This record gives sequence, structure tokens and C-alpha cells, in this order.
Amino acid sequence: MTEPLDLFPEERRRRAKRAPLAERMRPRNFEEFLGQADLLRPGSLLRSAVERGELPSVIFWGPPGSGKTTLARLIAQASGSHFVAFSAVTSGVKEVREVIERARLEKKARGVATLLFVDEIHRFNKAQQDAFLPHVEDGTIVLMGATTENPSFEVINALLSRMQVIVLPALSEDAIVEILKRAAADTERGLGGRPPEVAEDTYRLIARLSGGDARIALNILEGAAMIATGAGARGITDTEVREAAQRKMLPYDRAGEEHFNIISALHKCLRGSDPDAGLYWLARMLEAGEDPLYVARRLMRFASEDVGLADPEALRLAVAVKDAVHFLGMPEGNTALAELVVYLALAPKSNSVYVAYGRASRDALEKPPYPVPLHIRNAPTPLMKNLGYGKGYEYAHNFDEAIVGQRYLPDELQDARYWEGVPRGHEAELVERLKLLNAEKQKRRGTGGEKSSGDPKRKKPSG
Repeated sequence: MTEPLDLFPEERRRRAKRAPLAERMRPRNFEEFLGQADLLRPGSLLRSAVERGELPSVIFWGPPGSGKTTLARLIAQASGSHFVAFSAVTSGVKEVREVIERARLEKKARGVATLLFVDEIHRFNKAQQDAFLPHVEDGTIVLMGATTENPSFEVINALLSRMQVIVLPALSEDAIVEILKRAAADTERGLGGRPPEVAEDTYRLIARLSGGDARIALNILEGAAMIATGAGARGITDTEVREAAQRKMLPYDRAGEEHFNIISALHKCLRGSDPDAGLYWLARMLEAGEDPLYVARRLMRFASEDVGLADPEALRLAVAVKDAVHFLGMPEGNTALAELVVYLALAPKSNSVYVAYGRASRDALEKPPYPVPLHIRNAPTPLMKNLGYGKGYEYAHNFDEAIVGQRYLPDELQDARYWEGVPRGHEAELVERLKLLNAEKQKRRGTGGEKSSGDPKRKKPSG
């Protein structure tokens, strides 16, 4: 098929020169694709499949700037496939069907497969992902999806089982430095028309600030070069780099895997009594734009689940900090959250209440709904009193030390023990008090002094 005539080549070239450096330096072939050498080395699974023209449907899983989109484009180019790309953020089932119909016509007319690239495929819902299934199976399309999220959680099993998952790790510091040096020296697409002087340490600073994201690294380099040129300087120093970077783009998706990884890290380091790690993970969340009230709620939960009765003050402080953050707003609320993180890390730990509720919950869910013992039932009417409701109830305040020997669990659960305290912090006192209470209750029960908790409608077991 004859290629369409380019009527405005000069305009196209001017637009290309005005494009951001990261776009201009996008690799044009496998040799320029740096940082993922294992994926594309001669003889590798992916390279061999491309050379044979037997493209598998794949999901590229990796952080931003690791090369997912570029790799898909290079594969399409090397294989001669018709390449169609769209984003799951702005497209729906209607667009998917239109693309697949065009792919069917393309294959029929030219015998060329369509490589359909879906950026952020994890944002498609089940119905949208289902739309791909029959067309992946019959070969109408080769599907390539890119995702920053764990595909085992975000892609439906039926589709995942028909695709290969290829992991692209964040680019190493050395790979980023090589990409930056190439961009600085490239006279056609990069900064090589007037290459800036950049020290090795400055390149490495950019690489660290980029967090393994080639796009961010090239944007910082381009911004720093503009700042230096504007000041009449030939070289780029750390000062220009930090000004261009302004604030590092932290890899954090408030609805994605990294969100849960970091909140998990915060919980675990507080549980492990490490205030420094707690402050670091707190800062990672807040500086990346996490909702401070979400953090406050999670810390309130930690105070009740992991500190608990070992230090009841922890929960009170957590509630106060939540109110302070709500009242102060950000960034002033950061300090209140940091105070709470340090307090929780250093507080004595007990999960006894959390464990106890879990035991009680299992009995409530898995065992029959045993009737409430008669003596602790409410008796607001004469009929209920005649049925024995409330009969024999002992009002604790009428007894010495407000201690009575009555039992309050159903007969079938008399041996149940849910709460077992630990001898740490304030809870140690509660453990000792429970021992004294149990001993006194046992003494007051005496022989035959226990009240029956049976239901009059049930027969007592014989024997």
C-alpha cells in the first residue's frame, strides 16, 4: 500500500522540535531502548517472538517511566503490525468495539495483525475487559496492556490466563544516567546543538530525583538546561536541577498497590516500635498528597488494635489528632500526625482486645444463636415477669465491691474465655484485677449458688 504523501514536512519537523525532550528522545529501535536489556537481548523470549512474527498478548507491569508504552510501539514497528493505542481512562466498551471492528477489516484487507495497546488497562472494569476475550482468542488482535498495578488483582482471570505478564522494573540509576547523557549529546533530537556541561554527580542527582522514571529525569534535565541558559550559564549544577525538580514526584497512587504497600509499612513499623521508620512512611504518604484524614483514621485503628489497653491514652490522642488535623488543615496538621506516630511507636503494645473480639465474633457467627439467660433479660411487662424474665438478677451495686457471683454467658458458652490480657503497660494492672475478680466471684458463688440461665421453653437435658 502506498504511503500517504506528507504535504507539510517542515511543519511536522518544527512540531517535533517543539515537543518535550522526553518525547523527542523516545527510542526508535530496540538498540536505543535502555535499561531493560534482559527483555530484549538476542534470543530472549520476547525478542524471538517478535523476530518470528508470533506476537503473544502481554501485559507490561511496571512503574511509570519504565518503558511500557515505548516497548509496545517498538514491538509493533519491528513486527510490521498495525499499531493502535488508546487509554483506559478515556475509552469505554464502545471504543473497544470500534477498534476491534477496524482490526477485523485490516486483517481481511491487508492480512496485517492489529496490535492493540491499552494504557492503564487496570482502569477497565470487568465488562470492558470481557470485551477483549473472544478477539484475543481468535487472533483478531494482539492485546498489549500496560499497568502500574498488580495485574493479578486488577485484570480478570479469564483475560490474564490468555496473556503473558512481563515485569519492567524501575530503571536503575546507571540506566537513567546513560539516558540523560545520550539526550545531552544528541544533536538531532536532544540538547546536543548546544550541549550543556553536566558533572557526573549532577547526572546522578537527577537520576535519584526521578525515582527510576526516565520521563521525569528527562523533564528535569530539560528544565535545568532552560534555567541555566536563561541565566547565561553553560553548565547545569545541582542548584538548577533542584529548582527544575521543585518537588520530587513520589511514586504513589492513592487507589493503587503502592498506596496499600506504604500504609502497610507504616502499620508494621509502628507495631515494631520504630518511630524513625514511622515518620519516614508518614512523610512518604503526606508529601505524595495522601488525604491526612485517611492517615488519621488508620492511626486511630492502630491505636485500638495494636496498642489497646496497654495504653488507653493512645486512642484518646488519636481522636484528638484527627480533630486537630481537621481543624488545622495542611500542612500544619503534619506535626500533629507526626506526634501521634512517634507516640504509637513508643507505646506498649497489646492486641488482646482485637484477638478477643475475633474469638467472640467467630462464636457469634458459627455457633447457634443461644438464648439470652433469663435472669439478665429485660422484663418491662407482667407477662415477661411471669415467664421468669429478670428473675434472680443480682444488681451489682447492692453488693460489696459491686461484685456478684452470677454468670452472664449462655449455658453452652460457660467455659468460653475470649479476653486474655498481656502483662504490658496499663493492661498488666487489668490482668491482675481480672484474676482478683474471678477469685472473688468464685467465692461468692459457693455451692449451688449459681442461677439457672435456661429457657422455660427448652427441656433440660436428662441425666
